[in-house]
Amino acid sequence: MAVDLAAALARPIAPVVALLERGRLRAFARAIGETDPVHTDVEAARAAGHPDLLVPPTFLFSVELEADPPLGWLTDLGVDLRGVLHGEQSFTYHRDVHAGEEVECRRRVAEAYAKSPTRDFLVKRTDFLRAGELVAEAEAVVIVTAL
Repeated sequence: MAVDLAAALARPIAPVVALLERGRLRAFARAIGETDPVHTDVEAARAAGHPDLLVPPTFLFSVELEADPPLGWLTDLGVDLRGVLHGEQSFTYHRDVHAGEEVECRRRVAEAYAKSPTRDFLVKRTDFLRAGELVAEAEAVVIVTAL
């Protein structure tokens, strides 16, 4: 077994709080090939009814990487990061999120299971909150292989 599955489920993961800055949103939009100007042009965003730049799809995942270290929740479990694979990821959005807002990420390992003696799966769920209001949820499957 590559991970102590019971420990993964029991161990808390510290929340992350980040201020969403326009420059980061623009850079992310360019990186993913997003061309809708509501993600890069403040005037276009306001003309579309947004108070500021709209967060591009999947951007919220990058907020979690503000943790120091970004994958500390895995290394705290004794995981050798050389054996980590990204399985899949999904998002559910409840509200629009914009530049200038502060978002808190509350993370937890919701499921942990083994598929073989050398391959474990951790399902991490994240709630994204703005001033205590749930704005989005994410689920990521992390595959941990024994080296």
